Amino acid sequence: MQEWHYTATGEKVEIASEDALHQLVATGAVSQQTLLWRQGMAGWAPAGEVFPQLFSVSTPPPLPQGTHAPSRTRKQCHELDFEIFGDDLQLVEVELDPSETVVAEAGAMNYMEDGIVFETKMGDGSKPTEGIMGKLLNVGKRMLTGESIFMTHFSNSGTGKRRVAFAAPYPGKIVPVDMSQLAGELFCQKDSFLCAAKGTQINIAFQRRLGAGLFGGEGFILQRLTGDGLAFLHAGGTVIRKELRGERLRVDTGCIVAFESGIEYDIERAGNLKSMIFGGEGLFLATLWGHGTVWLQSLPFSRLADRIFQAAPQTRGGGSSIDEGSILGGLGNLLDGN
Repeated sequence: MQEWHYTATGEKVEIASEDALHQLVATGAVSQQTLLWRQGMAGWAPAGEVFPQLFSVSTPPPLPQGTHAPSRTRKQCHELDFEIFGDDLQLVEVELDPSETVVAEAGAMNYMEDGIVFETKMGDGSKPTEGIMGKLLNVGKRMLTGESIFMTHFSNSGTGKRRVAFAAPYPGKIVPVDMSQLAGELFCQKDSFLCAAKGTQINIAFQRRLGAGLFGGEGFILQRLTGDGLAFLHAGGTVIRKELRGERLRVDTGCIVAFESGIEYDIERAGNLKSMIFGGEGLFLATLWGHGTVWLQSLPFSRLADRIFQAAPQTRGGGSSIDEGSILGGLGNLLDGN
């Protein structure tokens, strides 16, 4: 790591790494007026100009002689770099530093480089000291959501950066979400979670309204993600991000992907009886209101599966097609039968 030279008097020059320099700022040993220089700079510059982000909050006074600075607050989750490839059948490639880990649903991995090791565990690993009863409780919760009771932990056991990729299970988009920008909490469909930085807690959340649970596309149980790292969700079709500032939004129940904790959610009838039966929009709509972000998908997997099933040729007991959809198809069947 490149070294920084710093001086408060213009005479005595000290040398420190960038991480050590950040610590000196936190303890007050380096102020905004302290002059900094490193190789490549044309000349000395005040620390407040070089690192303005470090002085965005008030700097604490210097500690008394002989005392030690408290350790800086560390992130709960591992920090990940990533890149998303593809358009409609996407995959996300996660870059891991040595000893970093990403947690994924079983079967989501697409490929991994040499040096990546994986282990299947019960739970997300966010509480390594948790007892056996706590782990069994979490397993029971995942069984209620219909998810696998196991999760796969991918870790970089090498000395350099290594990559592992996770693929979308059906056509759609992979949505990266920085949990630190969402007050550390997100509610999502139980089948939309793809992977996340280790330290993210993947739990369940019961809907407070029974109607939302019985008739909502997300079901009575949603997944609740908490942490301060990156999480990756998958949604069908095109993904739209909506910012609600107190207004209400009515949505097809299956089109909700995720929403922040500041969003309320309930179910209402889709108009009168005639609209409910013949409108083609389903019997119920979801109503969202509050302050926060909502992610919506244009093509829920259930809708995609229904369309494929409806378009598939119907078969008799012998497996022959009743209707191929064209005269040529029927003629081909006659020729095949001779």
